[in-house]
Amino acid sequence: MKRPALYSNSSRASPGKDAAPGAISGAALQPAVQTPLTRRARLARYASLHQLRLLWSALGLLALLLALSLSSSLRPGGLKLTQKDIDAAVLKTLETTVLPSPGVKAYETIIPSVVRVVGLGKSTKDKDGDEVPERSVGTGVVITDKGVILTNLHVVQGAESIKLTFADGSESTATVTGAQPENDLAVLQAHTIPDDMIAATLRSTADLAPGDEVMAVGYPFGIGPSASSGIISGLKRTFRSPEGKQPISNLIQFDAAANPGNSGGPLVTMEGEVIGIVTAIYNPNQQRSFVGIGFAVPIENAASAVGMSPF
Repeated sequence: MKRPALYSNSSRASPGKDAAPGAISGAALQPAVQTPLTRRARLARYASLHQLRLLWSALGLLALLLALSLSSSLRPGGLKLTQKDIDAAVLKTLETTVLPSPGVKAYETIIPSVVRVVGLGKSTKDKDGDEVPERSVGTGVVITDKGVILTNLHVVQGAESIKLTFADGSESTATVTGAQPENDLAVLQAHTIPDDMIAATLRSTADLAPGDEVMAVGYPFGIGPSASSGIISGLKRTFRSPEGKQPISNLIQFDAAANPGNSGGPLVTMEGEVIGIVTAIYNPNQQRSFVGIGFAVPIENAASAVGMSPF
């Protein structure tokens, strides 16, 4: 069942025309090897398998109840099926049916709204003399069914063009329509919108606490979509990048693995609801690999970059 868009359920407006903001800045992520995105068929397969599991579970329960009913009707005196018999049948079904894990539920819920974001800049020559465009690879999340997407500003800042790849494999260019530099956030408008666009569900961070389970979904080093799980490690953290930029405050600290390419992707609950936008990792080494501390901008702050309050 399609989830409603957060900000608007109205018919889609015509997207804007392409724009060319300029060259990629030094804050852009490292180039990463492109990996083909999961296609619509794979998403349909996930949904079909999930529905098939539920169907077989229901059929198994009905069969067991029928067997109990027939058995009771053959007893002396024609004893009827009791609530105790039904409870036992339900318990038996639950014990013998493997249900999806919370992580699977979170991933399947958010993945239709996750977008691969590539910022393309000026071309440079490689060792063979071929022209290769500079690029930064990051992640975005669809927040309205009109094609409005949140990502990190450093992923697209200075890019001459922006390319999006949606969950169904379709592609589009995009324009930066808003920015919130103090939180390293950018708002994108997709020029072409998939027919089955699904916007993510956003959730308030007001009741979050250290220890709550979370999942980060995105394209680390361009590989993905990839998921990693962990917990919230702390709240209201402040982080200053190694480049010495303005510190970002009121951050969610988490320990789900994140790496370059996860930037701009969603941090979600085990229900698949977005609570933050992954924006940075604490990285004291030169390899820029994950050491166990990541940061996300709370969704309330991120949504304000669009000029609207989500709650």
